[in-house]
Amino acid sequence: MTKLVRAAVLTNYLEVSQYLGFNPRDLLAAVGLSKAQLQAPEHRIPIDAAVRLLEESAAASGCQSFGLSMAESRQLSDFGVVSLLLSHQRTLRDAFQVVVHYRHLLNDSLAIFIEEAGKMVIIREEVVTESPMPSRQATELAIGVMFRLCAALLGTHWHPYSVNFTHQPPDNLQLHRRLFGCNLEFGSEFNGIVCSDASLDMTNPHADPAMARYAQSYLDSLLSHEGPSMLFEVRKAIYLLLPMGRATIEQIAQTQGMNVRTLQRRLKDDGCAFNDLFNDVRRDLVLRYLENPNYSLGRIADMLGYSMASSFTRWFITQFGMPPAAWRSSQKQAAKAPMNPTTLPGSIKP
Repeated sequence: MTKLVRAAVLTNYLEVSQYLGFNPRDLLAAVGLSKAQLQAPEHRIPIDAAVRLLEESAAASGCQSFGLSMAESRQLSDFGVVSLLLSHQRTLRDAFQVVVHYRHLLNDSLAIFIEEAGKMVIIREEVVTESPMPSRQATELAIGVMFRLCAALLGTHWHPYSVNFTHQPPDNLQLHRRLFGCNLEFGSEFNGIVCSDASLDMTNPHADPAMARYAQSYLDSLLSHEGPSMLFEVRKAIYLLLPMGRATIEQIAQTQGMNVRTLQRRLKDDGCAFNDLFNDVRRDLVLRYLENPNYSLGRIADMLGYSMASSFTRWFITQFGMPPAAWRSSQKQAAKAPMNPTTLPGSIKP
């Protein structure tokens, strides 16, 4: 079944296109979308189509920060019906719990994991698609929206340490610096935001418990009884925990609120096994990591859970038919070759 998200994930797409003097009509048609769909925030669209549209629009318009440009003017109200509940959460920590719990009403292709390490907190984010594809623009959009959510709730008290991206920086960092106003780390091991633990527990002066209860009651009535896909939820959890060395079946089961046997049974009912999902995610991540020149092969092997580089190399050969060093070299050669004029612009590298 095709994974659908609210068309609101593309809020400001048409405005940014117009500002850049770019007509997206042909690209919208190519991915199966229309302007009318984008103007109906609650309409459901395929997540893969949305991500592909952002990547190809960035390439066609020549704007390397297309996704982040969409995030710059996002408002709390763009979260739709969930915005009322978010605005009345007592703390940022409570707001994150709301985002996770009601992700199906927001954007359940977004995987979020809050990692607390001493007095530092890492808010990890990943945009997970059904098919492997570049997602630089979608990632920057998601992190930009999350950053603005935090700023909307904490105001002038929101001072994160850094914003991190696994991809390389654009040629011009003006927009990134203006929007985030903090340290920027590209070629990082994760996508997300680093802040102090105190930020999560700062009190929101505008929180109204009575309004929060009312909003929660209304949102609960909207949730689908079927809930999100188990396969997709497990896949998102592996995306987040694999680079941390914590993507064991025990840890993944815990994130889903069940024991290992229950998780295995649920996956089997959906015609899949945990090891198959794990390997699929590992294949997706290894290609992303290899495209980052800052990552050595040893570092990539470690991030994918291999204690020995030789084991990583053997696995890669079985998956892609050549050693990782040879694959990386072939991609560099391909990047230097003249572009075929019939090539779609969606082939840009993150």
